[in-house]
Amino acid sequence: MTASGKEIKDEDLPGVSVVIPAYNYARFLPFAVESARSQDYPKFEVIVIDDGSKDDTAEVMKQFGSPVRYVFQENAGLSAARNSGIREARYDFVCFLDADDELMPGMLRASMGRMAALERDFGMVGCDCVNIDIDGKPLPVTKHAPEKEGEVTVRDILIRTRFSPTGAVCRKEVFETCGGFDTSLKSTEDRDMWIRIATRYRVWHAGRELVHIRKHGENMSNNAARQSANMLVVLNKAYRSGAVPRSDFWFWRRVFAYQRFQSALIYNGIAKPLPAFWQLFRSIVSCPWFGDARYFGYPFLFRLRHFVRFALNAITGKVKR
Repeated sequence: MTASGKEIKDEDLPGVSVVIPAYNYARFLPFAVESARSQDYPKFEVIVIDDGSKDDTAEVMKQFGSPVRYVFQENAGLSAARNSGIREARYDFVCFLDADDELMPGMLRASMGRMAALERDFGMVGCDCVNIDIDGKPLPVTKHAPEKEGEVTVRDILIRTRFSPTGAVCRKEVFETCGGFDTSLKSTEDRDMWIRIATRYRVWHAGRELVHIRKHGENMSNNAARQSANMLVVLNKAYRSGAVPRSDFWFWRRVFAYQRFQSALIYNGIAKPLPAFWQLFRSIVSCPWFGDARYFGYPFLFRLRHFVRFALNAITGKVKR
């Protein structure tokens, strides 16, 4: 249905290319491909970019035919693989799916239906996720409050990531305008991309859980030092670019203080209590008051609540999540 309320027929819906970058994920890749291939959307293709895998990814992909395409390239990293997928895409819209994740049934219809209904200046539609374990079983609910459906601004994305790379649907033209994924980043490249898109286009959040994010112990986000460092690089890059005026001192204080809080959560998640406490301590000292906690998806005084627990973790050397 369009913004004017007119029903959109299947034959009028735009085509979308589902891009799956893969590197040594042959174990999970069939689930990702099948979740895309089985979508009830009328016009789509699935492109798997094998980023120089050393496992049996190529053999696994032989079981899939149209609308799945397999493209091999020498190892160049996740960002380069996504950029290759964008270049390979035959349609005007691109949906990103990581090789260890899955699209829920009806995901493309929901996201592309919303995209077709939005004004032309919207460049991206994101969604919420459900975390699953290595066997595909749902994990406990996300720490953040669910995101409501509606427009998301560059300020929102600078404060915290509102959606993961899996399930993000973008107009292909945004990459011509904003450039591709930054190949110098070894993580957080998705947030960097969404920030750059949000400075030039409008962004919509579907407000629905439409993807499964698999947590299996080998996720790139488990490298706390790299993840924290790259988060800082991305935010500094946005600060220098003027995504939000540098004169907005209070906003940027909150941005970098919240980044330290996120780093504390990452370190705590991999059972490193001392770095977790230190990052949280720096967060509170640099910006003691955030304002409305609901904006961050947490209850009132959430950092102080974490502070008590993380302090005990640091003293005892044991992590209680």
